[in-house]
Amino acid sequence: MARLCVNIDHVATVRQARRTYEPSPIAAAHEAMAGGAHGITVHLREDRRHIQDADVVALADAFPGLLNFEMAATNEMVAMALRIRPVMAMLVPEGRHEVTTEGGLDVLAQEQRVREVIAKLNAGGVRASIFIDAVPAQIEAAHRCGAAVCEVHTGPWAHAVHDHGDDCRSAAAMIELGKVRLAGETIQSLGMQFNAGHALNYLNVGPVAALPGLGELHIGHAIVSSAVFLGLRAAVARMRSCIDSVAPAVH
Repeated sequence: MARLCVNIDHVATVRQARRTYEPSPIAAAHEAMAGGAHGITVHLREDRRHIQDADVVALADAFPGLLNFEMAATNEMVAMALRIRPVMAMLVPEGRHEVTTEGGLDVLAQEQRVREVIAKLNAGGVRASIFIDAVPAQIEAAHRCGAAVCEVHTGPWAHAVHDHGDDCRSAAAMIELGKVRLAGETIQSLGMQFNAGHALNYLNVGPVAALPGLGELHIGHAIVSSAVFLGLRAAVARMRSCIDSVAPAVH
């Protein structure tokens, strides 16, 4: 089945609201794994709005081979990735004024830089991924840069579902799902791993999880939001159930 990697950034968001020591991202990661997560994802942002450097180091130590590290394509973040050696480092766009990541990385506009960053990650034994829009030209550029994985931005799909009464079968939603499906096919045809994520929740995850060849889903906000009422372990288990009920086997 498609693997679920739980993004725990917003556990740290709650902690940073008081600049205190709780809730603990490490404890959250343990609860996520107990609920059935296959891995843990964090994004160390330039402005350190949630996850902090010490969190990343502690998580890498506590969960060897299970940490996915989201990062901007900067020298500072490359150095951190090479220090902690996550199972995967995913290049994402980053802006100080955005609330959350607003779209995929524009690889075409900075192909040389992305190629250099991926070469450094690969040389250090870190598998490189790119968070990317469902645009074939961007996927092809990611392949030229040496990415092993592309994570397709599912925000447009999620918003189309929400904007049409949470109807996953609306015409607008089906158009966006078709783009994600085509992107996944393109990624796999180029020999890269097909992952997906962003704005996925319990209502809209099923059709994405059912796409052929999907490797991993990276989901955070919906799970942490549900955890307020259910507890994190139960919220992760619920998402695993939604995924496992529809996802084809991945070999």
